[in-house]
Amino acid sequence: MSEIANTPEPPYYAVIFSSYRTEGDNGYSEMAERMVELASEQPGFLGIESARENVGITVSYWVSLEAITNWKKNVEHQEAQRLGHQQWYSSFRVRVAKVEREYGI
Repeated sequence: MSEIANTPEPPYYAVIFSSYRTEGDNGYSEMAERMVELASEQPGFLGIESARENVGITVSYWVSLEAITNWKKNVEHQEAQRLGHQQWYSSFRVRVAKVEREYGI
């Protein structure tokens, strides 16, 4: 994921996932790739951006709060969340924000 998401004119929503990982991969990389693939198939998904140095930050973009709720209810996503709680993250936060304005070059 090295591209900046190509999002539509606001308003839309951003889910910001900030995390600290535990040691070792333990299947994380494979699951992370699957979650990007699966999210991109969900109705209302607009794009995703991710970076990891010390803290990992992934921002996914959605057309509505309903689309975000439906993604949260996805069975495979719920399994990834469970594994994240149990073995992949020492700490994390999820924030949901409404994007009202955007600009750039």
